[in-house]
Formats: sequence, C-alpha cells, structure tokens
Amino acid sequence: MLGLKLPTDPRWVNIVEKNLEEILTDHAFCEQKATSTAISFIVLFPEYTDIVQEMTALVKEEISHFKMVHDKIIERGWTLGRDRKDEYVNKLMTFFPKGGSRTTFMVHKLLYAALIEARSCERFRLLSENLEDEELRVFYKNLMVSEANHYTMFLQFARKYGDTEEVNKKWQALLDFEAEIMKDLGKKETVHG
Repeated sequence: MLGLKLPTDPRWVNIVEKNLEEILTDHAFCEQKATSTAISFIVLFPEYTDIVQEMTALVKEEISHFKMVHDKIIERGWTLGRDRKDEYVNKLMTFFPKGGSRTTFMVHKLLYAALIEARSCERFRLLSENLEDEELRVFYKNLMVSEANHYTMFLQFARKYGDTEEVNKKWQALLDFEAEIMKDLGKKETVHG
C-alpha cells in the first residue's frame, strides 16, 4: 500500500525497546514538525483553498498527536528531551533540485511530506505489531491509521496540482532515493533513524 521500496528490518523494534524514552521524545518532535509543515503549506500557498482547508485540519490533528505523545512521556515519569536532527529528513530533502516554479516547489514539498508520512506509518505498524509494551502497541496502531491518511492526502494533492505522469515519475524516483537512504538507517531508536 505504501509503495516503500525498502521495508524496515523488524529488528529495529528491538533497538526501540531498549530506550522507549528516546523513541517517544523523537516521536513527539516528529509530530511537532508535522504541525509546522502543515502550517508552512498555509503560509506558502494560501491561494490553494482546498490545501489550506486540509492543512488547517491537519495542524489540529498533528498538534493533538504531539500532546498524546507528550502525555505518554509524562505518564512514564519522563520529560520531553531536546530535539535532535532528523538525519533521514535532512537527506531526503536533498533529492529535488532547488528552483523552478512555485507549483513545482509545492509539488516537491507535497511529495516529501507524503513519503515522510508513509515511512512513519510503516514504522508505527512495526511498533504496533512487535512492541512488548501492550499500551504502546495499541497507541501506535491508532496512530498508524492517521499517518496512512496523511500520506495519501499529500500524494493526491501533488497529483492534482502537478502533471500526473510527471508527478508519478518523480514519486518513483523519490522512493528509489529513499530506499538508498534507508540502507544506512534503522539502527537508532528514532522514528526515521
């Protein structure tokens, strides 16, 4: 369904289980960044009413996810740690060349967002199926559904506002690039690492 070219090694969950505090902190910041991304679409592309409407709803949803993760951190007696660089996202964002029209820039931004959501969804599925912590298994199963919906929304907008054939080619090329990035990741207790 997600179209990812390189699935995460399920043993990644074993790394996560050794430091649940770290994955929850990283996850909280991923939700905060997803909120910021949705806001950036509103700020950068206000003339696209349908995008503004969807992103407004997404801001509410993502910030509520941030609160849910933050609450899990507090319930376990931890505090939200500091944000870390997301090596995955930083590498991914180098794929498309800079420049081009506003529409091209928007399509590229939509494709990046779709892929980040797809990978998050895949990781949440692994956590929901393999974590020993039952409470977190249920938690990640519920979030997995949301991430899948976000992924398809971003991809649909890219196809709506870009040339569909060209967008599909870019999407496949981005998926190939992401698979290469993932070969070096999956060794840290982070959502994308």
